[in-house]
Amino acid sequence: LQECILSGIMSVNGKKVLHMDRNSYYGGESASITPLEDLYKRFNLPGTPPESMGRGRDWNVDLIPKFLMANGQLVKMLLYTEVTRYLDFKVIEGSFVYKGGKIYKVPSTEAEALASSLMGLFEKRRFRKFLVYVASFDENDPRTFEGVDPKKTTMRDVYKKFDLGQDVIDFTGHALALYRTDDYLDQPCQETINRIKLYSESLARYGKSPYLYPLYGLGELPQGFARLSAIYGGTYMLNKPIEEIVIENGKVVGVKSEGEVARCKQLICDPSYVSDRVTKVGQVIRVICILSHPIKNTNDANSCQIIIPQNQVNRKSGV
Repeated sequence: LQECILSGIMSVNGKKVLHMDRNSYYGGESASITPLEDLYKRFNLPGTPPESMGRGRDWNVDLIPKFLMANGQLVKMLLYTEVTRYLDFKVIEGSFVYKGGKIYKVPSTEAEALASSLMGLFEKRRFRKFLVYVASFDENDPRTFEGVDPKKTTMRDVYKKFDLGQDVIDFTGHALALYRTDDYLDQPCQETINRIKLYSESLARYGKSPYLYPLYGLGELPQGFARLSAIYGGTYMLNKPIEEIVIENGKVVGVKSEGEVARCKQLICDPSYVSDRVTKVGQVIRVICILSHPIKNTNDANSCQIIIPQNQVNRKSGV
């Protein structure tokens, strides 16, 4: 996706862009696989999809599902570049968080917050105070800091200041600030406060949840930016195997593919094309599950996010 965004923006700015991809589809790992038969092939699943799953081309299965924050950077970029004209979006129906063996809706309105059994009554008051503080926080206006130094005070200390309990901390850090681990607790609070603020502002746009999703899967995003690039003269080549990155005097000067060299002043690629120059620092475990029913306790939501904070399941990171 990053490479497609960059090729789109560079083409708009008058640069000459050649975009090569070894796959037969746009977007690499950010692609949506369709029809369903292709998903079976990709993961070497035996047989073909059962008839009960309907027509294969009614499916778009994202390899790496991600949501867009309604007020986030990517949505602003889509509006700015007008790539939105190629896309249809849907609002995700709800965000849920796992606590003590049950899932609860992350409150999206004040009324929901008051009715939610996620917190006790006094906890709700303290949490509301905290949210009011976050909403009025402005990193350029020290009057909104209330004795907190955004570049020095840790998030752990901010939670203490508002006297928030462990369950609320879990839910705030993982379901609102969307951190995968608890490392953020001992870092300066500015980043976390801005993340919670972004969550609240995104929520304010559509009400149900702060998340948007392209109607036909995430693969629409790289394709939208690829189209933008093509409109402004960019060239796309799919199914193009990369044999070698040509280096002269320590500088990249071109890319060799099928015996030909395309020369360039600048090369941008994802790490899988230069595995000898990158170091693996961790991995994300993913699983794609196809369900035949809505998930329990979600009010039969057609689309939702369920976050399992690490402390709830004794893990080193959230799910």
